[in-house]
Amino acid sequence: MKRVAWFLGCWVAVACTSTRDPGTSANPAAAWPAPASAVPPPIPKPDAADLGDLNMPRAIGLALQNNPETRSAWLQARQAQAVVGSRRSAYIPEVDLNATYTRSHQATQGGQTVFNSTTFGPQIVLTYLLFDFGGRAAQVEEARQALIAADFTHNQQIQNVILQTEQAYFGYLDAKALLDAQSATLKERQTSVDAAEARHRAGVATINDVLQARTALSQAQLTYETVEQNLRVFQGTLATTMGLPVTTKFTIGTLPSEVPILEVSTAVESLITQAERQRPDFAASRALVQEAEARVREVRSQGLPVVNLTANANRTTFRGVTSGTASPYSVSVAMRFPLFTGWRSQFDLRAAEFGAGVAREDARSFQQQVDLQVWNSYFGLSTAVQRVRTSRDFLSTAQQSAAVAQDRYRSGVGSILDVLTAEAALESARAQEIQARTDWFLAVAQLAHDTGSLTQ
Repeated sequence: MKRVAWFLGCWVAVACTSTRDPGTSANPAAAWPAPASAVPPPIPKPDAADLGDLNMPRAIGLALQNNPETRSAWLQARQAQAVVGSRRSAYIPEVDLNATYTRSHQATQGGQTVFNSTTFGPQIVLTYLLFDFGGRAAQVEEARQALIAADFTHNQQIQNVILQTEQAYFGYLDAKALLDAQSATLKERQTSVDAAEARHRAGVATINDVLQARTALSQAQLTYETVEQNLRVFQGTLATTMGLPVTTKFTIGTLPSEVPILEVSTAVESLITQAERQRPDFAASRALVQEAEARVREVRSQGLPVVNLTANANRTTFRGVTSGTASPYSVSVAMRFPLFTGWRSQFDLRAAEFGAGVAREDARSFQQQVDLQVWNSYFGLSTAVQRVRTSRDFLSTAQQSAAVAQDRYRSGVGSILDVLTAEAALESARAQEIQARTDWFLAVAQLAHDTGSLTQ
């Protein structure tokens, strides 16, 4: 008895040590001192590397392989697949192996006669559900539809990651092109400063011309530094989208100077129909409706009879006043019919039916969202095509205007204000032309994503 007490005491001490209360802060103004046992282990991450030259297909490939969102969606699909296997096991008999060992000590009144006995032996129990009015099938179908929804969600997540990678990639190209354009603006502003200083030294311009030119140069320098910061932001965003450390190094090309600005030939109605047919997330929402309807059938079967088959086989050995071995067995078929459950079955069925209605309305709402997304991206691409044309005309005119203003100022005809105004317009035209090209590529990717046809 002492040994048992000592063992129980040690077990309690170990259990209390391993589950020690981490406590709380002493007062509202003091931070909680986290004990070492409460600090979670670090999450492993890959080492930063130099990827060298990086193009779009390689960036998408790295993102699909390393992005946690695609891996999480894939693991959720694998989890749903395991649930289907678990539900299908209801069609297979369950077999349990039990073993018992019993030591009894009994005494008659007064403690004169003592009986010691030992009973031990194995037992095998087989249980099989014979019939349940479709409840078992509904559970399997519910899990199957959940698996289908998870698979479609994984497919949609792949398209989402591809779009995110393309957006980050073109955002990086856009910032890089804007930085190059701002470098050209800095050179032009420095040329204006040099021209103003030369005219001031010659006595044909006031110091105000020099100050205005220097102010414009400082503004251009501030813009350059801002664009350079945006470039670093997009660099980190692209690395993160690829599932790599934010410090990963890589180099990419330049934003294409020519874009195939083709008009959208397919009618928007056809693209909406295509999206409803191809979008994995819309298919997942419809699968969730089927899952909810299977849940209704499952709950309805819970109020109906269930027939089970049970078989037992024992091998029991007795040691005591009398000794012997017995091998009893039994086979039984039992029916269970819940006549009254306190209206629980009725309320559960009503809740399941309402849940199916919610799933149907959610799918209908999602269908409207898909249609709206296609509508917006369709006309977004149409607008992007027009903006590319307009921005090129704007850039050409601004370049000519800036050249004329600079020539007039050098010749002593124009003013420094005319030069700075023309250069500011040229700076804006460069930025808008670059943004128009970037927006066209992004609009194409967005339309492909919204119609469910975005692939690597």
